[in-house]
Order: sequence, then C-alpha cells, then structure tokens
Amino acid sequence: MSNVLTIIRKNENNPTLYGLVKSLDAQCGNCAPITPLQCISGCQVYKLKNELRCLRKTMSNPDYTKNLFNALKNETRLYILQRIVNGRYSVTQLQEDLRRSGHKHTQATISEDHLLPLIAVGLASEERDEYYTSSFGSRLTKLLGCFPELAAKLPANSGCYEETLLQSLLTGPKTFEEIEALVAPNIVSRMLKRLRSAGLVESSRNRDYIFFFKSKRDPDKETLTAAEQKIYDAVVLEGISAGKLAKKTGFSKRLTYEYLRRLRGKKLVFNRRTPKAYELTCKGKKIASVLQNLQQLVEDTWNFSQQVMAGHGRDYN
Repeated sequence: MSNVLTIIRKNENNPTLYGLVKSLDAQCGNCAPITPLQCISGCQVYKLKNELRCLRKTMSNPDYTKNLFNALKNETRLYILQRIVNGRYSVTQLQEDLRRSGHKHTQATISEDHLLPLIAVGLASEERDEYYTSSFGSRLTKLLGCFPELAAKLPANSGCYEETLLQSLLTGPKTFEEIEALVAPNIVSRMLKRLRSAGLVESSRNRDYIFFFKSKRDPDKETLTAAEQKIYDAVVLEGISAGKLAKKTGFSKRLTYEYLRRLRGKKLVFNRRTPKAYELTCKGKKIASVLQNLQQLVEDTWNFSQQVMAGHGRDYN
C-alpha cells in the first residue's frame, strides 16, 4: 500500500497520466497476490486502474468536454472539489463546511445538484457515504486557479461556444467572419457581447481601420509636389493608416488626408477598410489558458487510459 501511495504522490504534479500508468504497470509486475480477490479488494493499484477504465467509458461521450466545463461553472461545486481533494467528506460534513463559508444548502441539494454532476464527469467518487476526488479529479483541481472567476464569467449549462472561442483566440485576433466559421453564426453577436461585458474579449486596439496602399500606376507619369512625394514614399507595401502616416511624415492629420486625397485622384494610392478584429484581454488569456490546459488533460487521460484498457500489468476483472 505504501509503495502505491508513494507512486501516486510522485506523479501528482505530472500534467498527464503517462508517468503514473508506467509506474503502476511496474508495481503490478512486482506484485504477487495470493488470490484474485486479494487484488480486487485490497490493491490500490487495481482500484486506480479500474477508475481509469470507468473514466474512459465516461469520456467516450461526444459531449464529455462540454459536460465537464458545464459541471465546473458552478461556485459551490468548485468549493466542494477544493474540500474533498484533501480528504473524504460526508454530505453532513460538507453541509456544515458550506454553512461556515456562508452557503446554505440542504443535504438533498448538495447531493443532487453538486455531488452527482461531479461524479457524472469522473471528478468525484463515493464510498460508504463519503465523497472524495478521483485521481483525475485531483489533477484537474490543481488547474483550477482562476475557475471561481470563470464560474461567474461564463454562462452555465451552455453549448460551451464561449470556451471554444476563448481557446481559439489564444493563437491571435480573429475577425467577425472568422468567428462565425468557428461557432453557430446566429449566436456570434450575443456571444461577443457577453464576453466583452465580462472583460474577457475586446475589439482590436487599432482604431484606424482604413488603410492606404500604393497602386500599380507608375508615379513617374505624374507630377508630384514635395509633400505628395513624401506621403507617397511613406506608404508601405502592407498598407498604412492615415494616423500612422501622419506620425511617420510629420504632417498633421488634416494635411495627410489632403495629400492622400490628391494621390487618390492621380490613382497612385487607394484605400481599403480592414475588418474589426477581436482579441483576448489579460483576464481572457488567463481563463483561456486554463481551459486549454483542461482540454489537454482530458486528451492525455483519454490517450493513456488506453494502456489500461489494453491490459498492461496484472488485472482481474
């Protein structure tokens, strides 16, 4: 038993289950139970590997990640997770603990509305009327540093489109049209409004959405004043806003627009409106990173539980 606990503790900070599964396989290989019953009833390695088998079945649901995120978007459930990760609690003990923290819930509410959803996604288990986190639940709880904040920022019992968008924005800003390709188009406006109100997403800081570009027309065919030439030369290949052009050349914005108007008349430059882009705020990046880490943990757990399903080590079914 002590050897098993040592293995688990050594791997608690491992974000995946790879090291733990390998250690458990080695432990099983060195074990010599007298009977299969001894293995089933007393071996913590067996219990943990059996937990992984059950968790894999739960994760096989196509909506598992959505169900997991929805289960976590509840402050009371998160509070309970933080408690039972350190030991076993009965419903009565949890009720008293919640009462001391200012949360008044009946035992039926704690059981049905909070514990059962955690059990349903494999985060918690029950034995002899006591509740505790699974090994998967323990690892996941370590990643929940900002989730109490997330519970208040994102809608509960949703299709988790907000979570999908937040993770996708980690790679960089996206336009409205790009976001429509990620989620249902009919909800994009409402979703962006919610995320902006929550302080998780903001429109691009670049307020100059009109950019100026050089045309293919030969400037030598036109007579340019010194000021027009200076403006023309300052227009870069990738385009530039009038505000940046004014700073670059030293002209006022009024004069810059006047010279650009003249250059447009001579068909040497043209303007194009660039679409507004949306990006994560600092708070949004923090929550999106946690969501991504949780997603990775789910994928790692699914992949490495395959080793258990394949029958590595000694297993009695």
